[in-house]
Amino acid sequence: MPLISVGAYASNRRCPKRHPGIYCFWPIKFSLPWALLLLHTSVFANEFLDSLEFKHGIAFYHELKYPSDFKHFDYVNPEAPKGGKWVVPTQANFNSLSPSGQFGIVAPDAYWITHDRLLERSGDESSAFYGRLANGIALTADRKTVIFRIHPSARWHDGVPITSRDVAFSIEFRKADIEGQMFYSFIDRLEEINDRHIAMHLRKPITSGDIITLQWTPILPSHYWSKHDPTAVTMKVPIGSGPYRIGHVQQSRFIEYERVENYWARDLPAVRGRYNFDVIRYEVYRDATVVREALRKGLIDAWTEPDFRYWHSAYEIPALQKGWLKKIHRNNGMEIGIQHIVTFNLRKAKFTDRRVRRALALAMDFEWWNKTLQFDYGTRAHSYWPDTELAAVGLPSEDEITLVDEHRDLIPPEFFTEVFRFVEVTTEGQHRHNMVKARELLNEAGFTIQNGILRGQDGKKFEIEFISQNSEDKRLLLPYFKNLQQLGIHSRVRLMDSSQYINRLREFDYDAMVRDSTFIAPPVLELKSFFHTESAVDPLSRNPGGISHPVVDMLVEKAITASSMRDAVAACRALDRLLLWEYFQLPLDAVARPKTVYWDKFGRPDVEPKIWPPFPDGWWYDPDKAARIGILN
Repeated sequence: MPLISVGAYASNRRCPKRHPGIYCFWPIKFSLPWALLLLHTSVFANEFLDSLEFKHGIAFYHELKYPSDFKHFDYVNPEAPKGGKWVVPTQANFNSLSPSGQFGIVAPDAYWITHDRLLERSGDESSAFYGRLANGIALTADRKTVIFRIHPSARWHDGVPITSRDVAFSIEFRKADIEGQMFYSFIDRLEEINDRHIAMHLRKPITSGDIITLQWTPILPSHYWSKHDPTAVTMKVPIGSGPYRIGHVQQSRFIEYERVENYWARDLPAVRGRYNFDVIRYEVYRDATVVREALRKGLIDAWTEPDFRYWHSAYEIPALQKGWLKKIHRNNGMEIGIQHIVTFNLRKAKFTDRRVRRALALAMDFEWWNKTLQFDYGTRAHSYWPDTELAAVGLPSEDEITLVDEHRDLIPPEFFTEVFRFVEVTTEGQHRHNMVKARELLNEAGFTIQNGILRGQDGKKFEIEFISQNSEDKRLLLPYFKNLQQLGIHSRVRLMDSSQYINRLREFDYDAMVRDSTFIAPPVLELKSFFHTESAVDPLSRNPGGISHPVVDMLVEKAITASSMRDAVAACRALDRLLLWEYFQLPLDAVARPKTVYWDKFGRPDVEPKIWPPFPDGWWYDPDKAARIGILN
């Protein structure tokens, strides 16, 4: 039975010029015949809702761990005390409090802790989501319509109830920009059944990637943003619904979030034990060196250190020896992938031969690079999603072979017969062997060294120009360039500002770059934007190398539409294996566990889940620890 919206309809009329690209909801005034029709449609809607089975959560590939009557997640302290302050740095030079980052830089966490979302992802399950703003979720038999039931107590901070209209407004707003068109393309249309129920009609059966997108979507108040331009750069404090509201703020200086005492969802199972600080303050530090100094002086409470060099030695101060300052590795299995990956522009003729790409991979001495530049903290990535069950290990399984068997002529033969693994270089002899093999591969591909310069059959020099906005890339690449020089390849890094960099991307005018290749687990949500032919033609996608391969496309589609863990594993492993054997990119170090330095004046839950720990929203202020540090200072 079709769903029928009542009370309002999503017009195909655009909003006034203050809301470009957004479809508005227009009130309907009913005459008596229309009122009778409304009565009938309401009856049909109620019958439809009664036919559905609403659940407290949704999981993919496994059953929900937590029952419908669960009280809190296992990895939080439900009795965590409220109070205290959490001060951390941000390098975002923000200038806006609007929900759109299209024209300005949105303040950190402005829409994460101040606005609720339909669902909350479980931190100790691979793909489970539980109700937050929605206290019920239902699917039709074909899994192409998902219905959310809004919690009856859900309120905006001004006391106005949160309704299905707010959900529809928020989704349409996100779909209005270019990036949103891609991420929300799975939604065909939205229907408000009534104030508490909204149906999302999908173009295909729902996937975990679709739910991940919705889980990341903050729900906006339509009654507020229908009177304001949500795309405008503004410092006017908006209305929210979450555990915090914006308190004090100075553009490009700091922003403080104050805990909402009467937060409507404070006792929900997905929320209990979290959001314990009275105040969360972000202070703007544009330079990481200044951040480290501020931390050492106690001006900020915590900093997640991205650089192995500083993690190794920058915090060896008396406070660390006395136990006031702590260094910890946190879990964050939700972020998987590769921290540094060399991406070649496959649109350039010199990179189209797999033998050339393999030679370029052999020239990288990862072990020397890691030991010298990263103090041996890094781990070589032998997979696009290492240390997960989706990584290609051993020889391909029967499930993998079944997926690709009819495409053998498009796949490197090693895919079926050899275990992929980058050669670990521990001696000069091993490195020399790799360089000899690299030269042989280049010769086979038609490149020869003439007077110390590698040239193709057309006589052109083989040169590689890396484009970059980050001066650290030069430090990373220079040792690699020395090895390439031995092969007759001259390489250089071209540092440029943002506008130059974007222009070069738009024109595909580059040879190579260093990027990250990180995914939200499971990676199905982002596979298309990284590897699919559709993204290869988008100059600003996550596929700047232009990976375009029919079997890759097929495996991406299989992974996205997988309905069981077995199918997802087979597709992702086959995709991983094919990407590695094609040498489209050169993976370096795997994503490492976050490295956090903090002042020991906080309590932490006894259990830290591997996938998504509640940091810092599961921590709390401990006045006794704080006083101890104050006395010793």
